[in-house]
Amino acid sequence: MAVAVTRVLNPQFGQNCYAVQSSEEAADAVIIDPGGDPAPLLELGVDVAAILVTHTDIDHVLGVADLHRATGAEVWVPAGEADVLRTGAARAGGGVPPHDPEHLVGDGDWVRAAGLELEVVGIPGHSIDHVAYCVDGALFSGDLLFASSVGRVDLPGGDWETLIASIRRLLDRFGPDAAVYPGHGEPTTLGRELESNPFLGELRTGG
Repeated sequence: MAVAVTRVLNPQFGQNCYAVQSSEEAADAVIIDPGGDPAPLLELGVDVAAILVTHTDIDHVLGVADLHRATGAEVWVPAGEADVLRTGAARAGGGVPPHDPEHLVGDGDWVRAAGLELEVVGIPGHSIDHVAYCVDGALFSGDLLFASSVGRVDLPGGDWETLIASIRRLLDRFGPDAAVYPGHGEPTTLGRELESNPFLGELRTGG
């Protein structure tokens, strides 16, 4: 199955939100990390079947409550960060409209929606309970790994060694050809980043 991925850029934060469909012709989609005004997502003309959150920084969850209200789609969020949505107190950048998520996820869980089966993989390091959603060789990795960069670790819950271990885990599990759809910047692959990302030198040397 080759999934169809539409990237919607949130200009307020330079953040990527993704609509993922089982095919280009599919009527419904899952939305990953709606970090701003939901209007551009609603204009895609797809039925929103689920709202998935990789982590709860403001630029990834600011639009969750509004998108839920507009579509009725249920929300999946990492269990260890759910209180951010419940209280509206985002870790980075201030408050967000609160929403009590319908589903809590963690490593090893699966989300089945819009004709997709997305595996949940725990990838802490940027935040305490960060997850990736993985389907058909595509990794929606939030703020763990970017093209030529990595997520920051200077906020509460961030840790450099944990972040590197999470990237190593993705490489071991999915291999170099896996496509990475990051929370900021252009898509890349795990192999491309292993070869050239200046922050991953210790992985190239076996550290």
